[in-house]
Amino acid sequence: QVQLVESGGGLVQAGGSLRLSCAASVINFSNTPMGWYRQTPGKQRELVAAISGGGSTNYAHSVEGRFTISRINAENTVYLQMNNLQPEDTAVYYCNILRAPTYWGQGTQVTVSS
Repeated sequence: QVQLVESGGGLVQAGGSLRLSCAASVINFSNTPMGWYRQTPGKQRELVAAISGGGSTNYAHSVEGRFTISRINAENTVYLQMNNLQPEDTAVYYCNILRAPTYWGQGTQVTVSS
């Protein structure tokens, strides 16, 4: 069973920052690429940041330079540092594996006001 618990969301003004955390119960976590996804009503869930087991990262163009994904393998935890947040970043954020994710956590709501 895969268990994912996201936390750290909240309400911030444009230009503010948040740090999201993901506690991931995933087999072979240290060698499993992980990602942060977000979803807004009526839209498909989209991948915004990814990180390999070794720490190599990739970002969606919309968040490049503003978001930073990281992980601490010994703690089975993935983080997303979100800086210079904009209203378009408002969404529910989820963490999950990159390859064929099936189980999803509750996510954490991020709301950015203008």
